[in-house]
Amino acid sequence: MLVVDSLSAQYGLFTALREVSFEVQEGDLFGVLGSNGAGKTTILRAIAGLRPPAVTGSVTFRGQDLLRVPPHRRPGLGIGIVPEGRRMFSSLSVKESLLLGAYGRGKAWQARNLERMLDTFPELAERLDQPTGSLSGGQQQMVAFGRALMCEPSLLLLDEPSLGLAPVVVQRIFDLLKDLHASTGLTMILVEQNAVEAFPLLTRGAVIERGRVAMTGTRAELEASPAVAQAYFGSDGV
Repeated sequence: MLVVDSLSAQYGLFTALREVSFEVQEGDLFGVLGSNGAGKTTILRAIAGLRPPAVTGSVTFRGQDLLRVPPHRRPGLGIGIVPEGRRMFSSLSVKESLLLGAYGRGKAWQARNLERMLDTFPELAERLDQPTGSLSGGQQQMVAFGRALMCEPSLLLLDEPSLGLAPVVVQRIFDLLKDLHASTGLTMILVEQNAVEAFPLLTRGAVIERGRVAMTGTRAELEASPAVAQAYFGSDGV
């Protein structure tokens, strides 16, 4: 579905990515693991179109070079993103925020998917007219998920979805990802520092170190690596 080939990216004089390459297959829940500053978010930004000014290499989605597609057209190709920190317009209502995810679609599409999101996140139904900025962090994350899913994506990008949330909400987020993947087979790329929770969900993944790919493989292959176990689980095994 997605081929990242020799992707390099710079912020001014700082090189964030150095010739990163990996492939994501249809139906994967693909994890991108690494420490703070390793370049994980930059990879998602390049795929979504929120990229830094200097990018080389290629990102190919179903045969199309995404780096030649304007960012605002990428959701129409089937790419949704749940950004780090949720990135809400705090003055918009919950309903308005959700409908942003289906911007440019017909009213029937919007109505159908809005109903689907409220079935998935029933507590948002009671807050449709409430400003998004007045919600709790967990509720805002539900809006962020709903907004991304409103475009009926075939590829969902998730950037640190558990960041800054209470443990009970974190568990709910990972349960949602597990259920969504199991029920729909939706292809996902997950950037997440909480490797203990994220690892059991993955089908395949890549480890990023200082802007480079240190290792790619199936979950079993990553679990079998002593270096990965030591770096992310503080032991010689998962």
